[in-house]
Formats: sequence, structure tokens, C-alpha cells
Amino acid sequence: MDRRLKYSEHSKKLVLVVDDESVNRQMLGYIVSSEYEVIYAENGVDALEKIHSFQDTLSMILLDLLMPGMNGFELLEILKSDENLRQIPVIVLTSEKDAEVRSLKLGAADFITKPYDMPEVIMARIGRIIELAEDRMIIMHTERDELTGLYTKDYFMEYCAELDQFYPDWEMDAVAVDIEHFHLVNELHGRYYGDRVLSLLAESLRQVLSEDADGYVCRYEADMFYMYCTHMDSYEKVEQRIAEALKDMLHTDRIRVRYGVYPKVDREVEMAQRFDRARLACNRIRNNFMQSIAYYDTEIHDTSIFEEKLIHDIRGGLERGDLIVYYQPKYNVQGDKPVLASAEALIRWKHPELGMISPGAFIPLFENNGLIQLLDHYVWEKAAAQIHEWKQKYGKSVPVSVNVSRIDLYEPKLEDRLLELLKKEEIEPADYLLEITESAYAEDSGHLIDVVSRLRSRGFRVEMDDFGSGYSSLNMLTTLPIDALKMDMKFVRHVHEDVKSQRMIELVIEIADYLSVPVIAEGVEEEEQVQILKDAGCQIIQGYFFSRPLPPEEFEKLLL
Repeated sequence: MDRRLKYSEHSKKLVLVVDDESVNRQMLGYIVSSEYEVIYAENGVDALEKIHSFQDTLSMILLDLLMPGMNGFELLEILKSDENLRQIPVIVLTSEKDAEVRSLKLGAADFITKPYDMPEVIMARIGRIIELAEDRMIIMHTERDELTGLYTKDYFMEYCAELDQFYPDWEMDAVAVDIEHFHLVNELHGRYYGDRVLSLLAESLRQVLSEDADGYVCRYEADMFYMYCTHMDSYEKVEQRIAEALKDMLHTDRIRVRYGVYPKVDREVEMAQRFDRARLACNRIRNNFMQSIAYYDTEIHDTSIFEEKLIHDIRGGLERGDLIVYYQPKYNVQGDKPVLASAEALIRWKHPELGMISPGAFIPLFENNGLIQLLDHYVWEKAAAQIHEWKQKYGKSVPVSVNVSRIDLYEPKLEDRLLELLKKEEIEPADYLLEITESAYAEDSGHLIDVVSRLRSRGFRVEMDDFGSGYSSLNMLTTLPIDALKMDMKFVRHVHEDVKSQRMIELVIEIADYLSVPVIAEGVEEEEQVQILKDAGCQIIQGYFFSRPLPPEEFEKLLL
């Protein structure tokens, strides 16, 4: 503990005066007591007893060297060997110059020469040494992470900067190290086990720096570690050695560690940004159990710059109308002639600088950072307004399906928001179809069933999107409130070439028949695919065979 915290603002610091001569003790005590509380010891044995008694509050030891029994040198050796006691500063009292070097080697901080003829010098030295000792204690307790003993992030960054300064020619790597799904480790095994994992990983990283490279390592936050080290051509051996060490100590191979490496850092880049790049590489392989090490390169750099620009520009793009809602028609194919049944609202981004941006570039990005809700609300409003416009213009209603993301399902006022939107545009819930992915149903089925049931009770029809992507159990399907199954397009892609794909489609349609809901197939591009799907009993088809997604003015031609 920092001894400074033991004192209030008005308390005197405690000083121990150790001298076998009573006159010297009283004389020095008289000088020191003007500013400090003083206790006394007649010899080394007495002093050691008092040091143990007052070690948490003792700020200084003034130690005579020549005493009977245990002398000052012997006491210094004892203090030096004790991790806690050696933190207490000692000023040696001596008139012998030869004793100074030996005392310094044993840990003495300074000297006061006998006789004590300059009180102001004595007080200045004591005050300065106490201040330096207290500052050192503060640094000790803020420099290191309490759990792992590694540097804390602030000191780590400072020491890395110093390393750059003193070794400007060294090629350095910035490395981010993270434990995959560490929160589950704590939840499954308890906090004590989780702390043990962190400590073992810290020790393994420290071992890397002692055997394979020079540099520093810190626990940056939670289960994220940063390492700044001389360049290594490969980290595969490091990864293997650490994995084996964790397995040996924890008796499990289920602790997976990811490494992001920014090799041969550009020293023109700020230190914190170097580790941002390493961390970005590390995060690129989250949930990728085939890869444990990722290297930051030009491609990752360009992708991160591109994604940051999209994140920065999305709000302005929505305000300016750069994002346009397109509509892809869905056709009922069960009759003699395909009939327009509905449409799906699909977003497109016509960026003023980057041109048309594929939804595949920005939708997953916004799903990961929470901005997808902005996009969803925008599409909901545009689609509702478009349904109203077509209804007024052509006297007919074209149902339009919109995507409802996972995050939307946890919005407390989701139902009210949708109903207010329909009221504003004077359209019916039956005109407004909601698409929810199969993975969302599987994530929190109890909550989702409750939300969807309330929406359906208000007249909304709900389609399960991407059905067959591998999340649902057959047992769960029987309890889900849905109005249509939208088949994952991977089933359609090779249906005209592969008998197994045809059989899978037949199975999906059998499931839909059991649930008494229609099947929608998307991604249909070939006439042969249409015929196979129709013969199998698929009711609704969308895809490039009928039409690509169209801007509103082109879609209107289908209504004439």
C-alpha cells in the first residue's frame, strides 16, 4: 500500500532514529521532531522489532552503523532481503567515508555526517528522500497490473515510446493478443479460474520476451494484451508454445488465443494507432477457428479506411437521400402465368464519391456496430411511403417486405413505431411484410416468439428469411409464429444441376406444408430452376429470372 495514504493532510510522518548513543539519539531526534514524529531504537535488534511494528506507517529510518549486537550493516542486509521492508528509505549516520560505498550497495539512500552541525541540511535531505520514496511507491502501485504483474497501459505506452527513442534502428512489431469469448470462461468456470487464465497467459507472453524477442508487454484491458517487440518473421511457434503452456497448466485445450500482428511498424504512425492496427487484424479472425494469427497489411488498411468512411458518411447519406430503396418483385408461379404478388425492399447506396456501393459492403458492417437500426428505420419509412403512393396512383396495394434486424427486435417500442408508420401512410398491416432471419429466431427464441406473436396479432405477416442456413431445430420450428418460409438461396443455386439440391428443396417445402405456410425462393436466375421449384410446390419466386431489384419509377411499369 502507498504509505502516503496512511496519513491525513495534517499528520506528521513517522521517522525511526537508530543509535546506541543516547546523546546522538536525542540530538538528532530534537532536530527531526520539528517536522516529523520520532521513535527511537538503541540497536539493530530493537530497531528491527520497531520496523516490523510500524512498517506500514514508517516513512524513514535514520541508521547508525557502528552499534553493539546487530550493527547497521547487518540491519541493512535484513531490510534488503525483505520485499516489503526494503521499500522504507534509510539514511545512514556515519563519520566514516569508507562505509558509504558498502552502505549504498546494501540499499542506503543517503548519508548524514556526524556531528550534526547543520540541521537545515539534515531536514532537507530527509524531506527529499521521503518524497522520492513516496513517489517511487506511487509509481510501483500504478505501473503494474495488480492481477498479472504486467505493465499498465499508460506506462506501457511510455516505455514503448522510450524504446523507439533509444533504439531507432530496431524493426518492431505491435501485437494484440486476445482470448476468444473470455466472458464465457468466467461464466462457465468462475472468476478465479478466469483470473488464473489471464495470469498464465501473461507469464507466457513475458516468457516470449525473455527468450524470443526484446520489448514490453502489458495487459491493456480485460483479456486484451499488447506486446511491443523486436520483429519476428513468424508467430506460429509463439502461438503453439503458448497454447501448449495453457493446456499443460489448465488441462484443457479449449482456451483459444487470437493474435493480431502489425509487423515492422511504421514509426511515423502514432504508438496508439499501431496497436489499433494490430487489434484490427486480431478482430478480423474473431470466431474463425481455422486461424489464430492475422497480420495487418495493405488490404486490411484499405478496408478499414473504407469502412470508417462508410460509418462516417452514413448519417449524411441518409439525410441527403444518397441511399435509395429498390424493389425486387416476387411472383406467384402456381398458376398458368406468373402473377406479381409482392416486392422486397432492398437498400442501395449511391455514394457521391465512391459511386454505387454493394449492400454486402455496408450492411454487415452496420450490423456489427449497431448502425443497422438507422438503416432499417430509413427503409421502413421509404417503403411505407411508397406503398401509399402506389395505392393512390394505381388504386391497388402491392405488399412490400422489409427487413427487421436482431437489434430491432429488442426495441421496446417496435410495435408502436410500425403501427404509427402505417397510420401516417394510411396503409394496412397486411400491406407491410416483415422479414426476420432464421438466425434471429434461434438467438433468443422466447423473446422473439413473444415479439412476433404481438406483431401478428396486429395483422402483420412475418416471413422467416434465409431458412435452411442451419440455425433452427425442427422442434423449434413447431413453436415459431411465422407466415412464410423464405428459402436460403444456396438451395436454389444448383437445383437444376444437382439431385441432392432438388431433394433438399422438396424437404423444405414438406416442412412448410407441415406448418401450413407458403415457401418463397429467392436468387432464381434460370428457367429450369423456376420449373423445378414450381413442380416441387414452391409458390413464390423472386430473382433475376423475373427481374433485378428496381428503383421505384421502373417498378411502377410492372403495375400497369
